[in-house]
Amino acid sequence: QVQLVESGGGLVQAGGSLRLSCAASGRIFSWYAMGWFRQAPGKEREFVAAVSGGGGNTAYADSVKGRFTISKDNTKNTVYLQMNSLKPEDTAVYYCASDRTYSSTSLRGSYDYWGQGTQVTVSS
Repeated sequence: QVQLVESGGGLVQAGGSLRLSCAASGRIFSWYAMGWFRQAPGKEREFVAAVSGGGGNTAYADSVKGRFTISKDNTKNTVYLQMNSLKPEDTAVYYCASDRTYSSTSLRGSYDYWGQGTQVTVSS
């Protein structure tokens, strides 16, 4: 059984930084891409960032490019999302997800396992 456990969310002022972590178990971590998605109240869950199984390829939503960085440590079975220059519109529940394949993708349907989510709140 694949399990994903996020941590690192919290309350931060606009312009601040947070680092989210997602610890994975139950599948060979380096074989699968990982992604981060977020969902704000009343909105659809949206893609944020993804990283390939080996960690060499990444993809980002336009809204976070240049501010967020996704990385993957296959020795620790953990994926990270470093979030800098946070804005109030980044406020959401952030979810990590494990893809069915090695290649990073923004397609929500490609992900078959999801974490429980961690709240990020950015105050203005």
